[in-house]
Amino acid sequence: MSATPPTLGLLLESLDPHAGTAQRHLQLIALLDWIRGDRRSVEATTARLALLVEAAERSPDLAARVVAWWQALTQSLDITTLLADFGFAQRTSMGSELMERLRYKLLPSSPDTLDASELFMLALPSEFDARWLAALDEDLLARLRAVLAPASLEDGGANAWQLALLDAMTYCAGQILSTGFAPELRLRMSDEAREAQPFHALIRDVESLRVEVLHALRTPERRDEAVQRLRERLDACRAAASTVYAHFEEGGISVGLVFRLRQLRERILRVRDLLDCLLTPRPAASAVRLLARLVTVGRERRSVRALFSASSSLLAAKVAERNAETGEHYITRTTGEYLAMVRMAAGGGLVMAFTTLIKLGLYALALPVFWGGFIAGMNYAASFVLIQLLHFTVATKQPAMTAPAMAAKLDDLHDDASVQAFVDKVTQLVRSQVAAVLGNVLLVFPAALALAWGIGWLRGEPALDAPHARQVLQSLHLLGPSLLFAAFTGVLLFASSIFAGWVENWFVLRRLDSAIEFNPRITRALGRPRAARWARYLREHISGFAANISLGFMLGLTPAFAGFFGLGLEVRHVTLTAGQLGAAAASLGWQAVHDSAFWWAMALIPFNGALNVLVSFYLAFRVALRAHNVSGVDRSRIYRALRARLARAPLSFFVPSRQGV
Repeated sequence: MSATPPTLGLLLESLDPHAGTAQRHLQLIALLDWIRGDRRSVEATTARLALLVEAAERSPDLAARVVAWWQALTQSLDITTLLADFGFAQRTSMGSELMERLRYKLLPSSPDTLDASELFMLALPSEFDARWLAALDEDLLARLRAVLAPASLEDGGANAWQLALLDAMTYCAGQILSTGFAPELRLRMSDEAREAQPFHALIRDVESLRVEVLHALRTPERRDEAVQRLRERLDACRAAASTVYAHFEEGGISVGLVFRLRQLRERILRVRDLLDCLLTPRPAASAVRLLARLVTVGRERRSVRALFSASSSLLAAKVAERNAETGEHYITRTTGEYLAMVRMAAGGGLVMAFTTLIKLGLYALALPVFWGGFIAGMNYAASFVLIQLLHFTVATKQPAMTAPAMAAKLDDLHDDASVQAFVDKVTQLVRSQVAAVLGNVLLVFPAALALAWGIGWLRGEPALDAPHARQVLQSLHLLGPSLLFAAFTGVLLFASSIFAGWVENWFVLRRLDSAIEFNPRITRALGRPRAARWARYLREHISGFAANISLGFMLGLTPAFAGFFGLGLEVRHVTLTAGQLGAAAASLGWQAVHDSAFWWAMALIPFNGALNVLVSFYLAFRVALRAHNVSGVDRSRIYRALRARLARAPLSFFVPSRQGV
């Protein structure tokens, strides 16, 4: 049975200026809970606040107690830390900030604190608080201010609120200066920004403003000049920090550095907000609007998702951009390119036939689950790398690369001609995937069948015994869980492309190509010409190696890790599925064609390939859309154009036309 909520009279009577710190803070939290009410209406909440003010105005004794309680509450807290530091990471590392946010989310906070920021998050925790604070009108704010601090202003002097604002601006300026002087930031600025030295005089400009505000004998003109200098200095600091983003285009992106840049930008904006509060002719309204913004900042301060979203957006964009550049090579436009894709895919299918037989042969070793998965992963990774070195291709690796290339085209859909050009690109993409899948499957099946038959002929017995072969067919049954496994394999294909983009960005960010080319120890060991060749080769192919190796180990180890948690999760890569089917058919002989399980497994192959392709393409496409900030696309126009193309030229999605579209 829930307790009856206290009335306003009981809450006001309970206010005790002589209570301990925790009790005073609990009284504040209870008072704000009563003001919020059921949180259904902002108007109802502001009306309840008006009732509170009216009650204090009617009773002099109550008003005196409220003033004493409020003074005891505010004097025990340093509001400057709230104004200057609330919402910002106390450390410059993104990892430490992540742990801090997890602490806020998982561990309870205590009201027994002298930290104004912690009390602020306890007292005003929800988005509704920002809404009702922003809705307070100036008349109610003036009455509330008169109730809480009727003698806060001194004629001709600065009040405590102005001093807190000035101190907060000084603290923020110090943090901006520290970040602006950090070597990893300063070395990435443009030459012009470094030469201008915008951060050097920031503290001096803040202190000049302090002098003009605190000394009443100073003229308004001098104060306005100090304000203008500070505003220009903040703009110069922000512009200098922005030049670092241009360095990311060639030098790679550091999530930690992006995090520090965003913190710097937010600090500069905070100083501008504090400056507006300091100069406004309506300080009460300005202060409440600032508190409303801080409520929103506090919610973001506790959000792990917001941290990753803000700090990883540029990295996602760079990964998508690099994958888009690679993906263009996988889109065929002409008959010659189409046939070349089929040949490359056929070569990949031939290699995967050997991979499949090796994988099936590992069962005979009866290895522990982890080591069996690890060696299988090595087998897959080595095969994928060999395919890359031989300039062959595996069909299911392409969608995650081609999706960013497609998303980039959505920025240009301004008229019917651009929509038709996009449909042409979609047609070419689908046709390329069909060619690659057919090339893989149509060679891996007969190659695996021939290899298994050859092994059986040499051994005098089938490569797989009959129970094992039938188990393979049953595991590939269309009506079993294989479709789910195929969709999950699409997720792994997408994950490998993301990992590849991250590795390439890390390689560029750390300038490893330059280190390989010029490091004295490396050049002594390899010689300068060879070191230069290795540097260029790795710079161009590191992404492919990362994708192939990571995908191989994901395919091999995922079932082992899933089995550890009792999950019967498998992978269904269409090329490997076709190869396993060929090996099982060779072991069973002609009787396989009379077995319904064989045909159900054959029916799985097109669905397996479609799910591998579509899931990985969809995930990569979504990431690319966010990375390119594509929004507002008229999807209905695209769908109509695709349906019209499908009705007019359905074969164009499978084979190139004479015009190459």
